[in-house]
Formats: sequence, C-alpha cells, structure tokens
Amino acid sequence: MRAILLPVLIAASTVLAGCGGGSGSTGNDTLSVAATAVPHAEILEVARPILEKEGVRLQVRVFNDYVQPNDQVAQKHIDVNYFQTEPYLDAYNKGRGTGLVTVTGVHIEPFGAYSRRHASLEALPAGADVAIPNDPSNNSRALILLHTAGVITLADPSNALATQRDITANPKGLKFRELDSAMLPRILDQVDLALINTNYALDAGLDPTRDALAIEGSDSPYVNFLVARPDNRDDPRVQALARALTSPEVKAFIEDKYKGAVLPAF
Repeated sequence: MRAILLPVLIAASTVLAGCGGGSGSTGNDTLSVAATAVPHAEILEVARPILEKEGVRLQVRVFNDYVQPNDQVAQKHIDVNYFQTEPYLDAYNKGRGTGLVTVTGVHIEPFGAYSRRHASLEALPAGADVAIPNDPSNNSRALILLHTAGVITLADPSNALATQRDITANPKGLKFRELDSAMLPRILDQVDLALINTNYALDAGLDPTRDALAIEGSDSPYVNFLVARPDNRDDPRVQALARALTSPEVKAFIEDKYKGAVLPAF
C-alpha cells in the first residue's frame, strides 16, 4: 500500500506551511487534520469558516490511502484525522499497537457493489471475478454486504472482522481478489464486481445511489469519525472541530451535496 500525499489543494488556504513541533500544528491557533479528498476534505471546507469564528485555523492534509492518516496522527506529525470508521480504527490500533481514539461521529458512507459488466448481482456468472478491499475492516464489510444481498453466506454476518474463511456458502463460486481500497475504482473494468468505499466511488465519478448494484442502508453501523490521540482528544481546538463537523451547516451541506450517497450521522 503506497502512501501518497496528493498534490492538489482543496482551496487556496487548505495546505499551509509545513507542520512544526511534536503536536503537528503550526501554532496554538492552528489545527492540522489528515483526510481523504471526497467527501472528508470537502466537508472540512464547510467547517473551516465555523472554526475561524472561534479563532482556529484549519490545516487540511489530503491523502489517498487509509494508512498514512493514522500513522501521521499516531506519530504526532498531524493533530487529528477524519476519514475512517470505528471498526477500521480498531483494526489499525490492534495491528500497530496504537491507541488512537474517536472524538465524534460525523457521517455514513453506504458501502456499495459496482459492475460495468453486469446489470445486477443475479447476472453474475459462475466463477465471477470479485474485487474487495484488503484491509481487515473493509474486507469484512464487503463480505457482509454480499451476505446481506444473498450472494454468499457467512457463518456470522454480525462479525465485523469476518474473512473469506467464514464463508459457508458461495453458490456462484465467486473468486475474490483482495486489493488496496484506492485501487478498486481503477480496476472496475477488469473485474465482474468490485466492492468500493463511497469516498473512492465518488472520487471516481460513480453515483452510489444510482450505480451500485447493492448498497448498505441508512442503518449502517460504519460511521466515519473524527479521530485524535488520547493526549489531545480534549484539546479546545479538537473539540471546536468536533462541534463544527456536527453543526447544522455541515448537516445541510451533506444532505444537499451528496443526495443520499453520504448521510449525516448526527
């Protein structure tokens, strides 16, 4: 999994001068946050003027992978991040021996199954080539969605860390390929089905509400959280961002901008 810092600025003021000191901030009035581009960085732009009214300048660093945002916060290069679900964070903490913590839940990105070869899941042929994320949390999420859609059967669909070993029935003999989440939209033309996180689907021009053959419901437990370290979770700047991200302005933006592809979780 490559960690690549995107060279694109979300706005002219998005990426300021480099981080300094151990906290990841450039000053006491600045808060640095790692995020993926869509929808997280877009939502952070709505929070920016709200924070400015409280005297906090927001520094957004945009990444295109799911590892570096946590690494950067854990290593105190960046203050907080906003890109992940709690099951993903739990798996990261367990695998890396870290103790990053959730601050507040902001939105839900219903996870979807996409195909450019077939019009429905029922049309999948025997032995269909299916691409799913390779990280433990999203890997399980993909399998659970396929179970819910009736394509496979899992021993325990409530297990947030289910793996292919937990598949008890696979009537179509699906062949699974596990790949980095960011790569899945790029190989959509090369497989029969790909299970794609909504942020990457949106970034690739897919409309989850229109294009997904199966998609999680609004009751999805996979809320995207603002995440911090135990030592800065209660920092006034972090709490100010938490309030901004759960403000009426952000809720209205999510509802108007994403039309159900992203749902407010507050």
